[in-house]
Amino acid sequence: MTQEIASSYTSTEVATQLLGITQSLDVLASQLHSIAGQNRPVLKQASARRELPPSAEQLAKIAGQAYRDRRRRTELFGDETLFGEPAWDILLDLFVAAIKHKRVAVTSACIGSAVPTTTALRWLKILEEKGLILREEDPDDARRTFLRLSPGAYDLMVDYFHPEQK
Repeated sequence: MTQEIASSYTSTEVATQLLGITQSLDVLASQLHSIAGQNRPVLKQASARRELPPSAEQLAKIAGQAYRDRRRRTELFGDETLFGEPAWDILLDLFVAAIKHKRVAVTSACIGSAVPTTTALRWLKILEEKGLILREEDPDDARRTFLRLSPGAYDLMVDYFHPEQK
């Protein structure tokens, strides 16, 4: 019976349902943190996650191209100090990773931000304080921490790259 029900859903529908469940858990976790006295600002409460456009891969491709274009500016102008926006680079990286269901370690996010590690870590802290990213400890390796977009930040990135869906 369970297999019959599962086979009636497409992988996109299942992924959308799982993302919705994850989002609900994030909201509960935020509420628990608030109750516990760890009041961190929350960008916006997650609502039912909107469905992605017909091709989530298309959104990832657009966001990935935005990231590559930013790197190309630096290469063309030959000065990496002209176009620094590490927070945006981190958000782009995490957005593409979310769509592709990949995990991003803190170290990778620092490299992807194209700034010195100390600067990247400072920006990660700011993004976390603003409720845009969440940290997850690696259960298999206590030395590694993964990052991901908060549900609210994910929705904002979808709005940015696919505004007509609103």
